Parts: sequence; structure tokens; C-alpha cells
Amino acid sequence: MRFSSLLTAGLLAVPEVAAWGGFAHITIAYIASNFVQPQTQAYFQHLLRSDDKPDYLASVATWADSIRYTKWGHYTGVYHFIDAKDDPPSTCSVDLARDCKAEGCVVTAIQNYTSQILDPEMPAWLRAQAAKFVVHFVGDIHQPLHDEDVARGGNGIHVQWHGRDYNLHHVWDSSIAEQWVGGVHRKPYAEAEKWAAELTNMIESGKFANESEAWLEGVDFEDQVGTALTWAREGNAYVCSHVFPEGPKAIVGQELSGEYYEKAAPVIEIQVARAGYRLAAWLDLIAAAAAAPKSLEQEL
Repeated sequence: MRFSSLLTAGLLAVPEVAAWGGFAHITIAYIASNFVQPQTQAYFQHLLRSDDKPDYLASVATWADSIRYTKWGHYTGVYHFIDAKDDPPSTCSVDLARDCKAEGCVVTAIQNYTSQILDPEMPAWLRAQAAKFVVHFVGDIHQPLHDEDVARGGNGIHVQWHGRDYNLHHVWDSSIAEQWVGGVHRKPYAEAEKWAAELTNMIESGKFANESEAWLEGVDFEDQVGTALTWAREGNAYVCSHVFPEGPKAIVGQELSGEYYEKAAPVIEIQVARAGYRLAAWLDLIAAAAAAPKSLEQEL
């Protein structure tokens, strides 16, 4: 079990509503790049105008976070999460009609931007932008607190991490993953690529090998909202079992870098692995749909 008594890096404060830390997002993108089909890689490298291998996905993985605080990108903030109005730890559930805001949520955003990538009437730069959103949002939906409404997804719950004050959302976004790998530098690409390689091996022939194919069960490109909703419900279930096992009030002010971390870290590990593997499958489906011959009706 990897455990450092003190992080040497990666614990700087971030905006309260930030998504998965950049480290996790970049790791997810590297995992995806390890599993996509060659034609998928070619399609997205062309769309993203990137010759960098294997960085063509990793280099855009945090773009959606970087623009959400700009004036023009502020409207995208709501797309990073779905506010499950459940009652952990007694009940955890995600209901699209109840929890997705009128302007959208991460579930509908995945469908929306997937359709934009495949819209031939959209200019290439907008389809490339949509691809960046998809890479990011498939990562977001696997972070349990992006599928929860309590205290704004944990942003309003203050806890301790190695004696320092943080909000719970940040701990789940960044602190746990960074401690799991022994610390992360300001530019986390090297550490993310290394972790992605380890998780890729676990998926291919290690501890996740026997279950990884089941991670794609329910993936239905004809029901994109239903697919994303399944992922959100899976992430949300961890809110009851691991995020608030004794309820939201019990965690306030608690030191989380010890026993709590030991139980939570394996959840982060498997969710990052799932996100990367599923992202690869989703991008494969997009590339295949883009390459499919048009029907006669479409051509006319």
C-alpha cells in the first residue's frame, strides 16, 4: 500500500468548485490514449491538430477547467457535475429529472458535446472544442462528489489534511490521488503518465483484468444520456459507502490523511482506471461513427 506520511507537493489551494485535480484528469487521458484504436488516435489527433504522442489527449484534459472561470466560459460550470439531491449515507441515488439543472449537467453535457463532435455542419474548431469537453467530462462524472449535492459536492465541508485546512471536495479531487502516488509536482504530466502506465497494466493483466470488460457493460452509443447516467449513479454510490460513511456532519473538521485515506484511496484508483478505460471506448465509438458511410438520404 502506497502511503507517505507527508505530501511534499500538490497541496496548494484551488478554487472551491474545481473538478478532478489536473493530475487525475491527465492520468485518465493517458489511460485512454493507451487503449484507443489506431484509427481513433488518428481521428482525434487530426481534430485536435496535435502530433504529440501520447500527449494529444492529456494536453487538453484540463482545458475545460481553465475556461470555466473566464467570462465567455462561465456558462460551462454547471456541466461539470450533477447535484444528486439524495440523503447519504442512508440513501444514495441520481435522478436525471430531479438532479440535472435546467441548463444542463455533466450527464447531458457528455451527450451534447459528443453530438457536436459528429456534426458535419459545425466548424472544425468547434468540434475540437467539443472533444476537449468530452475528454474532461467523462473524467468528472467518475469523481463521486461530482455526482452529489450535499454541501455543494463537499465544497462546503471543511476538513483537515496533514493538519492543514481543506474542503472535502478538494481532498477527493486531488489530495488522495496525489498521496497515493507519493506526491505530484506543479506540472504533473510525468507522474500522470507513470500512474497511467501502472493502471493500464492493472487493466490489461493485473488486478482489474477480470473486471475491466464489465466496466463497458451498459455503454450504449444510441442512449448516450442513459450511459452517462449509469456512470453517475455508480460514482454516487461511493458517497454513501466511502465519502460519508457516517454522514456529512461526522466528517466536519476531521483529519482525513490516515484511516479515511486508506479506505478512500482504492476508490479513487478504480474510478480513475474506469474513467480512462471508458473514455477510450467512448472515443472509439465517436471515431467509428464519424467514419461510418453516410446514408443515401444524408448524402441527398
